[in-house]
Amino acid sequence: MKANKLKDLTWLFFINIFISSFTFGGGYVVVSMVRKYFVEKRKIFNESDLITMSAISQTTPGAIAINLAALAGYKVAGTIGTIVSCIGAIIPPITILAVVSLWYQVFSTNHIIMAILKGMQAGIAAIIVDILIGMTRAINEQHSKLLTAMIPITFIASYIFKVNIVVIILITIIVATAQLYYRRRYCQC
Repeated sequence: MKANKLKDLTWLFFINIFISSFTFGGGYVVVSMVRKYFVEKRKIFNESDLITMSAISQTTPGAIAINLAALAGYKVAGTIGTIVSCIGAIIPPITILAVVSLWYQVFSTNHIIMAILKGMQAGIAAIIVDILIGMTRAINEQHSKLLTAMIPITFIASYIFKVNIVVIILITIIVATAQLYYRRRYCQC
């Protein structure tokens, strides 16, 4: 194995352990960490690639964080990168779950731990808003008024009108596919 590839695999393993260790709140929070280390610092892929990988990670069965680690690992080092990234990404949650399950009674009744977890919820909400803003900017760079309009429309449909998320996803897929077909066929954009 080449020294460069070994260096990449080592970096992938430890960066995924780091990201997985310090992101609480689910897969959406992981996106901001992946942006920071893969897009901004290492410039392995760009914002558009990250949005595509995030969308795939969200629609693929399984945890978003693991799916995104797999896609980022594949982008860096192919199949072996996927395996190394996934192993790195699952070590922290498995360790945390093992510790919590052993000490569940202590954790569940500790008011300090409960207060810390409540405080983390506010931070996680802020990170998710930051991700939404970043993705909206990337969509706006594509000059797609339709995709830009779909963000508030899907939010309103889900949050206010309580439309089933499956229906929203199916309609969004149909609209995005129709737009892509139109652009390729007629627009030459």
